Amino acid sequence: CAKLLRDADLASANARSALLSAASVPDDYSTPRRFLGLYALTKIPFAAGVRRWQRETLAAFQREPGGQLNRVRYAPPAAAPLPRNAAAGLLARAAFDPLGQPVLSARELDRLAAAYAPSFEVEIGADHDRFGWLRWRRGTSFPQVEAAEPTVYVHSAYTRYRGQVLLQLVYTIWFPERPRRGAVDLLAGRLDGVVWRVTLAPDGEPLVYDSIHACGCFHLFFPTPRARPRRAPDRYEEWAFVPQSLPRVAEDERPVLTIASGTHYVERVGLVRGADSVVRYAFRSYGELRSMPRTAGEHASAFGPDGLVPGSERLERFLFWPMGIVSSGAMRQWGRHATAFVGRRHFDDADLFERRFEFDL
Repeated sequence: CAKLLRDADLASANARSALLSAASVPDDYSTPRRFLGLYALTKIPFAAGVRRWQRETLAAFQREPGGQLNRVRYAPPAAAPLPRNAAAGLLARAAFDPLGQPVLSARELDRLAAAYAPSFEVEIGADHDRFGWLRWRRGTSFPQVEAAEPTVYVHSAYTRYRGQVLLQLVYTIWFPERPRRGAVDLLAGRLDGVVWRVTLAPDGEPLVYDSIHACGCFHLFFPTPRARPRRAPDRYEEWAFVPQSLPRVAEDERPVLTIASGTHYVERVGLVRGADSVVRYAFRSYGELRSMPRTAGEHASAFGPDGLVPGSERLERFLFWPMGIVSSGAMRQWGRHATAFVGRRHFDDADLFERRFEFDL
């Protein structure tokens, strides 16, 4: 039925034109909040705060790793190597959905996910630094992390560049909490997630990596030489913060992320070869988060109807609301990540990279 209705809607040029003109996707910014919060004025001190965070992040990337805390490196599951030409073949042979996006089978996605998966080197200060899979426990109103089995949630996504669709692979890890630092910590709270994404060229080579926390904050870009950043159009707008560039990534290399204790900030990205750790994480489909088992055979999503993870609210929401983001700091579902306080930017914007980078395809 859906196919018949789609074909009927797209049968004529007038119908297609009317459909395109009527299509409107609401973003995750509240214009009334920005109006009441005097956004035109308050964005100036917020922009200064963003620049301060960027300077602190650059300093962290330039520091040598400390030796005070235990570091554990988690490697991807063991898998057969996937040569670049084989990855390019998978992309070239993929069927396309009505939006022009390649449709990969579960097996094909598993092979690609294993081939481009990162390693995570995490500073372990306490249990809040051990990531795992999400589950509902009896009597709880928010999902909790089972860290006995380190787990990375994987799904595919797409971006558009000059009319061409590029495949992206997205990896998400969940920590039990971001612990409080001091009597008042605006950023502390239950659950903390780190999202890592790779955008692939049609030939299977990584073009650019980027990362956010699962709240949408702390957006970092890591371009290779095949992705050249464009200049920001406005001095206040959060555009594309690049704390580190990467060399071209060889077939037998993958990124390794250094993640700080407590804050779970990404503080460095390197490249490694081979089996770099005996500690391995498991893959799970990100789609599992939409329906997780509860008691008595019931299931419930990790996310509420608003796309937020219940119980993950942060105190920062009472201070940052003039920027127009509802409950800033709370963990969010894929597709609901506003990633800039100044300006409008979403992690899944179709033109996110086209506007900010020149790609060599």
